[in-house]
Amino acid sequence: MSQEFEGLVAVITGGASGIGAAVAARLKSDGARVVVLDVNLPEHEGSEFAVQADITDDESVRTAVAAVVAEYGRIDILVNNAGVGAQGTVEDNDDTEWTRVMDVNVLGIVRVSRAALPYLRRSSCAAIVNICSVAATAGLPHRALYSASKGAVLALTRAMAADHLREGIRVNCVNPGTADTPWIGRLLDRADDPQHEREELKSRQPHGRLVSSEEVAAAVAYLAGPQSGSTVGAAIAVDGGMQELRLRSS
Repeated sequence: MSQEFEGLVAVITGGASGIGAAVAARLKSDGARVVVLDVNLPEHEGSEFAVQADITDDESVRTAVAAVVAEYGRIDILVNNAGVGAQGTVEDNDDTEWTRVMDVNVLGIVRVSRAALPYLRRSSCAAIVNICSVAATAGLPHRALYSASKGAVLALTRAMAADHLREGIRVNCVNPGTADTPWIGRLLDRADDPQHEREELKSRQPHGRLVSSEEVAAAVAYLAGPQSGSTVGAAIAVDGGMQELRLRSS
């Protein structure tokens, strides 16, 4: 078992379920002291410390980050995972929904990163990893709002990497394909034919299945780890080849 993160404190937003919980478990297994920030805190196994936080509220974020520092005295890694999904074309969501999704998916990253930066600057191996999406790089049907928010996350990641590299903070992101998460489960439950819809989602990824949360967590662990010190401003696709491959039909 790797102990690359021994002695480091990792904060994961949205870490109580789905990809966030898998990231928490992976970093803990690799030696990190893991802190989960989440608006809901059900039973979770991947962290040693959890703080309730609403990333759409700056005061809530700052209070949560202060609690982390009071507990551990440092922050070395930030994983901006918390986010919400959205369906529809540009006609299907009103201004209120656009504002809500952007507030969580984009401004949420801004708020948490802004609060954590003073502490990350003190670390000798500081890293921020943003969870983006293949929706930022491939046009997907009925994902206009979600794609716009994740496109912003991709651009923000590169801008943050440029701004903070010389402060000793590496910033990167992971672009998952369609992952087998609770949100996708709820989406499938609402479909007229859930099994058919699941097969459709699986088939659009060249490797023929949904991405696992653990696979995304492995990419996060690489980007967050001290051994990846020359990886900066990168976007790692964990999408079964969805972005780059064009296979012939079998």
